[in-house]
Amino acid sequence: MDIFKLIFEHDLRLDRLKERHTDRKTQDVSSSLDDFLKPDLTYSKFYFTGTRLDRQHFGINRLDRFDEVIETLSTVFADYHIHTIDGETSFTEAVNRCGIGAPIILSENSTVSWDLKRLTIDSNSNAGHKKESISELLKTDDLLLYKENAHDGFDLHLFSKNNIYRDMFYPLKALVDSQFRFFSINGKRVRSERKFYFETWTLERPPHGAEEVFKETVL
Repeated sequence: MDIFKLIFEHDLRLDRLKERHTDRKTQDVSSSLDDFLKPDLTYSKFYFTGTRLDRQHFGINRLDRFDEVIETLSTVFADYHIHTIDGETSFTEAVNRCGIGAPIILSENSTVSWDLKRLTIDSNSNAGHKKESISELLKTDDLLLYKENAHDGFDLHLFSKNNIYRDMFYPLKALVDSQFRFFSINGKRVRSERKFYFETWTLERPPHGAEEVFKETVL
């Protein structure tokens, strides 16, 4: 059985992706009235992961229906150009061929000005180490996708200025059946590793913040 999890966090403050001084003496703590009145820029992030429960394999690519998940997401992002360090490609090819930490940019434009090498994350780091670069990209309508290490494979981590949850929810819901269970999870409420892997010990009673999606579920 596949346990597919879409973990979301919305309304994250973009300024928290900015590099900050740790020395308060050098930190600019003043703000003008214009800054105060200016609305905070926010972004959303989405983490796609899964467990092949019968084999206890962890990672979205270990799902029995991984290809269908990627095909579904490819359809969701069909109007985007997919840019990688090696050039433009399809969504499916980018996911299958890019290495862990290699940036995948989804853009409405056929060309992008971003330095993809600067956005690359080494295997011992995470997206948080590229705060400044990600922050600049997320001021636009471009999306940024990474493959991240999982216990037995990889997961996917998507960053977006806009909340595109609904765009993905209904197409992914169409995959639900007795052998593909879909859980929508509020990442702000599921922080511990024990809650993250709830399917291994309390599948029928998921923790607060994790909701199972059924065929009849609506937003």
